[in-house]
Amino acid sequence: MDLPVVVGVDGSESSLRAVDWAADEAVLRGAPLRLVYASLWERYEGESLAEDLVTRPSEQLMAEDVVDMAAQRAHRRQPGLKVTTDVLPEEPEYALVHESREAAALVLGSRGRSGFVETLLGSVGLTAAAHAHCPVIVLRGSHDNQVRTGAGARIVLGVGGREAVDFAVREAELRGAVIDAVRAWRAPAHETTDHPLLSGEPARLHEQQASDTLEEALCDVPEKVRVHRQTVEGPARQVLLAASRTADLLVVGARRNTGHLGLQLGRVAHGVLHHAACPVAVVPERT
Repeated sequence: MDLPVVVGVDGSESSLRAVDWAADEAVLRGAPLRLVYASLWERYEGESLAEDLVTRPSEQLMAEDVVDMAAQRAHRRQPGLKVTTDVLPEEPEYALVHESREAAALVLGSRGRSGFVETLLGSVGLTAAAHAHCPVIVLRGSHDNQVRTGAGARIVLGVGGREAVDFAVREAELRGAVIDAVRAWRAPAHETTDHPLLSGEPARLHEQQASDTLEEALCDVPEKVRVHRQTVEGPARQVLLAASRTADLLVVGARRNTGHLGLQLGRVAHGVLHHAACPVAVVPERT
């Protein structure tokens, strides 16, 4: 059975844009789409629900309306797409992480209504990105709500672990896109020298190491996938943020830290989730 593309929805414009994007992605993958709303409405309504139902609508009823509206939107965009919905009485971050166990990808908007996804500066989106068991795609930037395909599509890959490379390659194959594989490098300050014959040597060694890392990471990429390799001097976060300005998707890895729960977001993944100019895919890396 094909794993679904899962979207966290809450009725906000940002989450509805995520539905559009995820519907396109699901069709490309030949996968179903799953729409989930999560909230601890039971905790706050509980015993008082019956007496208050006459005067105010239940959040459960509102949540069902939200997922129904999102499903209708997905069907309008992709009429043949299989769509399922669910309303979960759970903490949103835990619900999303649980959903990620049986998902091809988890798609989130960068802002939400009343804190469901929040701005990625908040805890829910960051928790999902940090602990999910599948790639998490956060729709940042002024994109046009669609998965771009064809010769003009561009995926920027921050080269690190194997899983991020594999994800970027599959996305490129699905979209017919080109991959710009980027490896940032920096020469530590203590290696600089004022000697005129040695001044450039430490930098060249670090640049060559970055180039070797690129080649090793990309050695198994199919020939049909177009890949541009680039080594850039500078902090990785700044290099990738600059590259995101003209990209349709930025792919970075998040390494699982032994002894900790789930993924631990490093400074690079954390930074691009906050500031990238295009959608960001955070891919779990296993060690």
